[in-house]
This record gives sequence, structure tokens and C-alpha cells, in this order.
Amino acid sequence: MSLFKARDWWSTVLGEKEEFDQGCLCLADVDNTGNGQDKIIVGSFMGYLRIFNPHPVKTGDGAQAEDMLLEVYLRDPILQVEVGKFVSGTEMLHLAVLHSRKLCVYSVSGTLGNVEHGNQYQIKLMYEHNLQRTACNMTYGSFGGVKGRDLICIQSMDGMLMVFEQESYAFGRFLPGSLLPGPLAYSSRTDSFITVSSCRQVESYKYQVLAFATDADKRQETEQQKLGSGKRLVVDWTLNIGEQALDICIVSFNQSASSVFVLGERNFFCLKDNGQIRFMKKLDCSPSCFLPYCSVSEGTINTLIGNHNHMLHIYQDVTLKWATQLPHIPVAVRVGCLHDLKGVIVTLSDDGHLQCSYLGTDPSFFQAPKVESRELHYEELDIELKELQKIIKDVNKSQGIWPMTEREDDLKVSAMVSPKFDSVSQAADVEVGTDLVPSVTVKVTLQNRLALQKAKLSVYVQPPLVLTCDQFTFEFMAPEMSRTVAFSVYLKGSYTPSELEGNAVVSYSRPSGIPRVIQCKFRLPLKLICLPGQPSKTASHKLTIDTNKSPVSLLSLFPGFSNQSEDDQVNVMGFRFLGGSRVTLLASKTSQRYRIQSEQFEDLWLITNELIIRLQEYFEKQGIKDFACSFSGSMPLQEYFELIDHHFELRINGEKLEELLSERAVQFRAIQRRLLTRFKDKTPAPLQHLDTLLDGTYKQVIALADAVEENQDSLFQSFTRLKSATHLVILLIGLWQKLSTDQIAILEAAFLPLQQDTQELGFQSILQEKGWEETVDAAISHLLKTCLSKSSKEQALNLSSQLNIPKDTSRLKKHITLLCDRLAKGGRLCLSTDAAAPQTMVMPGGCTTIPESDLEERSIEQDSTELFTNHKHLIVETPLPEVSPLQGVSE
Repeated sequence: MSLFKARDWWSTVLGEKEEFDQGCLCLADVDNTGNGQDKIIVGSFMGYLRIFNPHPVKTGDGAQAEDMLLEVYLRDPILQVEVGKFVSGTEMLHLAVLHSRKLCVYSVSGTLGNVEHGNQYQIKLMYEHNLQRTACNMTYGSFGGVKGRDLICIQSMDGMLMVFEQESYAFGRFLPGSLLPGPLAYSSRTDSFITVSSCRQVESYKYQVLAFATDADKRQETEQQKLGSGKRLVVDWTLNIGEQALDICIVSFNQSASSVFVLGERNFFCLKDNGQIRFMKKLDCSPSCFLPYCSVSEGTINTLIGNHNHMLHIYQDVTLKWATQLPHIPVAVRVGCLHDLKGVIVTLSDDGHLQCSYLGTDPSFFQAPKVESRELHYEELDIELKELQKIIKDVNKSQGIWPMTEREDDLKVSAMVSPKFDSVSQAADVEVGTDLVPSVTVKVTLQNRLALQKAKLSVYVQPPLVLTCDQFTFEFMAPEMSRTVAFSVYLKGSYTPSELEGNAVVSYSRPSGIPRVIQCKFRLPLKLICLPGQPSKTASHKLTIDTNKSPVSLLSLFPGFSNQSEDDQVNVMGFRFLGGSRVTLLASKTSQRYRIQSEQFEDLWLITNELIIRLQEYFEKQGIKDFACSFSGSMPLQEYFELIDHHFELRINGEKLEELLSERAVQFRAIQRRLLTRFKDKTPAPLQHLDTLLDGTYKQVIALADAVEENQDSLFQSFTRLKSATHLVILLIGLWQKLSTDQIAILEAAFLPLQQDTQELGFQSILQEKGWEETVDAAISHLLKTCLSKSSKEQALNLSSQLNIPKDTSRLKKHITLLCDRLAKGGRLCLSTDAAAPQTMVMPGGCTTIPESDLEERSIEQDSTELFTNHKHLIVETPLPEVSPLQGVSE
């Protein structure tokens, strides 16, 4: 048990599927017994009125039959219940019940019973008022300083205050500028009504001003009011709190001072009776109800605040004195005297959980049972200890990898991509251009062995690929059940994605409550983002992939991409991405080589990767297992570095734009404050072109915001292209040095630290706080100082624990070049520190520069020892918008 839970003194659940709100709870001696014991009055939106007098035999008991004094069905929904002196000629307490179109006042009385049934209670209707307008809430008090009776004020949904002097209707007044009704309270010391308008202002209206104002016969002002005749309703004071209010309560210290408490959506305020703020408190959680009451300390106020985290906080002014946990979210809270127990906290939830609790701690009477003593057998303990030591030693030898026992999975996930496009494309809001963007359907099937609840399926693809639906929820899956969902994938942006692989992730909980995650990957077809294109003989960027098998016809490798006009050229094939870029693939007729060329370096990645995957699948179907690819050209680091520089420039550009935007925002707010001061002054000074300065600053803020958004889009596209180029460099390094799968995984972990879903993680925040450049630089530095180090001195160096954005990319480019050089000299990637010994053996075909000729058919037919070089690719920088601080604007 938590020490800070509210101690349940008495509780019950009211009705079934009934709803309640903050006005549905009231505590008072409604049957006028005079013994100071309160009764609990509860009304519901279903029209039920209940009165309770709890008498628990022991703490924590539920409601007994005799605890309910009365239950009456009033047919109409009950909006609010209050107890006061509402009947003329007597000062007895009566019950006022507010319905949406009716106000009823009842007397509650009890009759002594002569049998074991106990006393009998009944209500009697004293009078009722039929309302012409739909009611929202009400308040009561001795309006105008009357003695010995209470008057009722009802606020309608359209902002009209209707005052009733007990059995008779007094008058009605429209609040000026009212749009939506707010909470309403009456201050007896100032004789005024206090509410919060839809303008988020606390407003106070004197009762005398309401009484002598022009009668509200209709919503609009009459012609006489417009001409200045008659009394107009004028507000006494206002205070802007900047948020909507949930409730208002007024507490008096004494006859000379009172405080107005306003509960907002994020703060609660304490105001003096003239509208000045005494104090305010920012709340950590979203509040649901509150109740201020006088504190035992002189001059302070205690406040009970319930929130949506099932907590009840007790503040003394702004200091949190106690926090207690409730089993429900309270919508109404009251404090009263029940069964000679003073200070009982009564809470009511919106679904009818009524609880009487108290603050404090209960002693724990739990005592741990004694452990049964047994004799120790030291020989058996020695044998068990040796077995455990042997197991630990075996685990340490296997580097801590514990063999997992195979078992049947609770859930199996499989994905199937349709071999054909959708008959009607699902692409919407695409930015590709004139091309017709196709979409393909993917079906994910879930097969469960056990009963699962609330399984959630999330699907991810690489942008600019998008899904028609990426979240699916299954509330309950019976055992041995199969569920299939379908969605479509299409290309939305005008650039090429870095991968065609998607991932379906299912999170669920086992019947024992253990959470688990299972995933399934699927591969999208190349034709989703690519169309057959015209081959090109010349290009800026070229790659040559060597194989150990005879060349394969490109028509058999890429069916569906052949150009009908050049079917005879089976060794040349063109591809055109939907974004507009083109890639050409050539196969040698005599040698075992394939060449890929394009005007954009990053566009080589998808076709190169697709070529290798399809070659491997082709030879696997032929039963050939020793197929291998290699790369003997020079590493295209210069082209890769240009993409890095362009991405880094966009990052720096974004930081400068955000800094400028922050400066203009500060300037804009300063001008607003100056203008506000001028407008509030009773004798305002000349504006001195402050309005012109405000307009110019506003235009600069809008221009800078547009520039920031445009730069973010460019940065996102640049990172996608950089990611494609990084995949290509890792692939070439793996083919160049014949790296194993584990070594390639280490490279991917170092070069691709940001492979998560950037839409949910916040792409811009990741790149700004821990950007790609500094993260990759730290990872490569770690590899150079561990497994690729030349000496133990290098291994002893420590990395900085904090990543900061660098001044430029020279350090990163130097480390990438050094990584390739170390790999060329025999270095090998591994995670074990034992294998991090320096190696000096030089591998053949290192970083030798290899000249490359133009890509024509005759160049492919030359000797297989002919080598190739790469050409550069220009990056266009994005300039900053010219925005300067405004000293004065003249147009």
C-alpha cells in the first residue's frame, strides 16, 4: 500500500452508465436536523436524485441499504444541486435542483419509523420556475444585502443572467459580448457576480448595476440604448487570465477581505475582490476540480485540486502540502462533517464513483513469517557451487552470449507485396511532376497462437515513400486466429528514397503481462519508383562491378524495364526515376563486368544494389553457390564528400535562420509592448512610426519563417540523398575489401546512426542536437582508435562524451579517408578488443587511382585489367535571405 493514498472511509458506485459533472455534488444538512451533520446530495444527468448519510461500521465499508436516505427519478437531467434558504417566510434549508429548462425547489423531510426499516425520507415540491432559455449553471446568495433568505441567479447558454427572488422572477440581463457561458459565483462582500467570459477574462458585475440596467427583452441592443438613453450594463472590473476557466470559488477571510479563486486549464489564480492578483500557481497536471477553504494558519488559504492523473493535491497558497492518490478522476470535490467525523473529503467521478476519504496514514500490521530453519549439507553445497562456477566460466568463454532456447512464437507476422500495381492508384498530394504515380498494395498477416489483447501494428517505409495507413490496432485476438490488413505504398516526393525496404512492427503483451515486439520486413518493387528510360552513353558518375561468372542478359534480370525500340541491345538498359533523374546499366559482352552510370552520384545506389540482389537470386536459382561480386576501382570519396558538405551547409544555414527568426521575434514582442503601453495611457503620446516598425518586423518574421521551413525541406531531401550515397559507399567498401556480413554491419552502425523513423522522432531536432556529421565522426574515431589502430598508444586515447556541431567537415572527411586507408592496409573491423591488434599486411587493389574511359560499348569490350576513375559533381549552395535588424522603416 502506498503511504500517500487517500484512505477510503466509505464509497459506493451510483447507478449504471450514468454521467455526472462538477455541479452534481452538494453537502449540507438538507433535512434540517440541526445536529451539524451533513448529508450527501448527488444528481445525475440521467435525472436521478440521491441523498446519502454514510454510517460505515468500519473504515472502508461500502454503502449499506440504510445509508441511502432517498432516491428519486426526476425525469429531466440534473445540471446542479444547491442547498439554501430558498423559500419565503422561513429560514429552513431547502434543495434547489436545476434542470435544463426548469428550476425546482424541494423540501426534504424525514419521518420516524416504528419498524426496523428505519426512518422514511421524502421530498416535496415547494415551487418551480419554467425557464425560457436553456440553463447552464446557477449560483445563490443574499443578493443586494437581503437578510434571512437566498436569491438564485441562473446563467443561460446564451449568456443571460436570470435572477429569481425565491418564488418570483425578478429580472434578466444579457452579459455584454457573451459568446459561451463560463463558471459563475457570487461574492457577498462586494455584492457582485464573477464569471469568466469566452474572451478568457475574469469579469465582475455589481448586482445593483444588473438590477438597474435596461431589461433584456432581446439579444440585440435597442435603438434607445444605441442613442444613449437608459442604463447600460457595465463591467465592474476585468482581468485577462489567458485561458478558459473550469470553476470559480469565493472564500472570505473575514468581513473585511475575501478572495476569488479561479481554476484554469493550466493554472489556478487567487484574486483580491477588486480584481488584483494575490498569487497564481502553475499546475503540473491537467486539473479536473478544486475547492478552496480557510486554513488553520491566519491569512492563508488551503486548496484541494484534483487532476486527471488520479491525484488530489492540497496547497497552502502556492505551497504543496500534501498529495494523495485517488482510485478515480474526480469531477467534483467537497469537504464536510459526516457521522461526527469533521473534514471528510467527498469526491465524485464522471461515471458515478462516490467516495468519502480522509488524509493520513494507517499503520501496517503485516509481519514477515519466520523462515523455517533447516540443516545445511556442506558437501551438496560444494557440488552445487562447482557446477555454477563451471557454467559461469563457459559463459565467459563464449563472450557472454547465452544460448536461447527455441520455442514456438506467440505471434507470427508475414508481409506480402502485390506483384501488380493497384488498378486505381492511391497516390494523393504527390509532388513528382507530370508522371502518373502508381501505388502497390501490401498485405500483412498476423497469426497468433495464444489470446492477445491490444496488439498494435506499425508500418514504416523510407521517405518520400508514404503509406495510406501506417497504424493498426487489434483489441482482441482469439487463439489460433489470423488477421490480415492491407495498405498501399506510393512515392510522394520528387526525389528518390534511400531504401526500398519496409518494416512492419507488432507490439503486444503476452497473457502473463510481458510486453513483446516482433517485426517483419518486406521489399517494395523497383518499378514503384522507376520507369524504363533511354540509355545514355555519357554520364558524370560511373561505377564498375566485377563478378566471377559469365554476364547475364539484362532483360532476364530486369523484366519489364526493357525499351521496346532497343530490344536487340540486351546489354544496355536505361532507368528513369519518377523524380526525373536517369541511370544507365551496361553489361560487358566479353568480360564479367557491369557498369552503372548517372548524372547524380546518389542515384547509383538503388540500381547497383538491385543489380547485385538480382544477380545473387539468379545464380541461386541456377544452383551456383560460389557467385561473388567485387569492386576494384577507386573509392568515390570526393563525390561523397561533396554531398556531406552540402548537407552540413544546410544545417549551418538552418541554425542561422533560426537565430535570425529568434531575434526578429524578440524585436516584434518589444515593439508590441511599446505600442500596448502607448494605447493604455490615458494621454497617449504620438506613435512615432511604431506601427510602421511593427508591420515591417512582422513581414520579416513571416519571411524568415518561410525560409526556415524551406530550408528544413531541403535539409530533409539532402539527408535522404546523403543516406543513399552512404549506403553506396558501404557497399563498395564491402566489395572492395571482401568484408563479411558482421564487418559490414559495423560499418552501417558507424555511418548510419539515424535509421529510425524520422517523422516520429523529430528529424530536425535530431540533426540539430546530435547531427549526422558529429555522430559519424565519433563512431569512425572510435574504430580508428580500437580495431583499426596502429599502436597501443592510439588505443589509449579517449573520446569526448559530448557531441557538438563542428565548425566544418574537414575532420570528418579526414577520418573517412583514414578509415579507407587502414582497411586497404589490412585492417579488419571487429568489436572484440582482443582482435584489435595492428596489422601491416597490404592487401592488393588498395586505394590505387584507376583511370576510366568513356562508357561506350567498345570500352567494355577491352581487357578486364582496364581501370576507371570518377568525375566530380557540383553542389549548389543555398544562400541566406537578406534580413537586417530594423532601425526604422519608411515605405
